[in-house]
Amino acid sequence: MGHNYAKPLTAEVRMERVFSRLPEDWAVKMERQNSEGWSVTMQRPDGALHHAMGPVLVDVLEEVWRALR
Repeated sequence: MGHNYAKPLTAEVRMERVFSRLPEDWAVKMERQNSEGWSVTMQRPDGALHHAMGPVLVDVLEEVWRALR
């Protein structure tokens, strides 16, 4: 009997997944803050805006994307 184990997602795969799901008409701003990690701001065409900060870029991107989708 075979086993089907889920393959853990790497940071690169997670980044690719978020970028592939972002609509082209969304504004995205990513900045590296000196000691605070990453700052990500996204805005939909309807004006909805969300901002988050954190030490790991992909985590912050996913958080902001999920808040706006």
